[in-house]
Amino acid sequence: MRALFLYTELAPYFLACVERLVKDFDLEVHIVRWPLNKEAPFQLKYADRVHMHERERFDDAALLSFATDLAPDIVFASGWVDKGYLKVCRALRSAAKPTVMCSDTAWRGDARQLAATIAARLWLKRTFSHAWVTGEAQARYARKLGFPPDAIRSGFYSADVDRFAPLFERFKMAKGAHFPHRFLCTARYIPTKGHQLLCDAFAELCTAGEAGDWELWIAGTGELRDQVMNSASGKHPRIKHLGFVQADAMPSALEQCGVFVLPSTYEPWGVVVHEHACSGFPLLLSSAVGARERFLREGENGHIFIAGDKGTLKNMLRMMILSTDDELRAMGETSAQLGRQWSPKQWCEVVMGLLGR
Repeated sequence: MRALFLYTELAPYFLACVERLVKDFDLEVHIVRWPLNKEAPFQLKYADRVHMHERERFDDAALLSFATDLAPDIVFASGWVDKGYLKVCRALRSAAKPTVMCSDTAWRGDARQLAATIAARLWLKRTFSHAWVTGEAQARYARKLGFPPDAIRSGFYSADVDRFAPLFERFKMAKGAHFPHRFLCTARYIPTKGHQLLCDAFAELCTAGEAGDWELWIAGTGELRDQVMNSASGKHPRIKHLGFVQADAMPSALEQCGVFVLPSTYEPWGVVVHEHACSGFPLLLSSAVGARERFLREGENGHIFIAGDKGTLKNMLRMMILSTDDELRAMGETSAQLGRQWSPKQWCEVVMGLLGR
């Protein structure tokens, strides 16, 4: 059997799911991908029986011809941003193949989405048979678009649990002896991630003598990195900018940090939350982070603050700083338990269920 993924931006966590798929099932996988994002320069590794194809090598007609010749048993497409991908899905849908729209877009109810729900009903049913989304807000949008509830699956994103979950046990003894008083933010330096707000809030706590011995480390790169690094708060001596950290080097940073914080003002899901939950981190997430619905229980393994609001962010940072090390370790235990509840294994079961296997 063959599966075709028409993808936009590849990441290691997606490839971990695909690798599990080809290892556990008699399935051949083909992936058409967009060029690598310069703000996420991952060094990607591909499993045997995973065939990679560059989108830029196909015009729409050539892509349709490729997919028709391949004759996959199922096709997955990243949303509806690529019109060539839609043409492939429409052709395979007419051939009675399962065609799956994959999406992390949450329902917001704004004018643009309302217009999309009207327009989509004209073409969506003849293009996609199913929707595979990340969480409940995304499932709500899929229903608004016209997908019946029994054609919607959740859990489209999964962390590489086999990579991150063992880190919790590996670091348990060291963090039990001395819990690291460092916040870690792993995110691209782009406007919606809130780096400047985070630096401002943490620096103000330091200046007011309310940060104890805590530090803030930030991993990532992006268009705003130099601007944030060179800002008054970004240059604070207790804030460290790590740059982009490849997956193989991430455990070293995780071992030295204690609490994960993600201050995004727009974050439809956020696989990075799942990764840090698996690794046993207490979580401090903005109200805009979609993954909080699955991986954060308020007060049990972390806290939520109002997205874009420095006052509530400072309050939640302060709560973490004032927590005892035993309380922080207990939060980490809960995070690890929640993180293990969804994995590439369950992801593969969704794929095989859509194939009727």
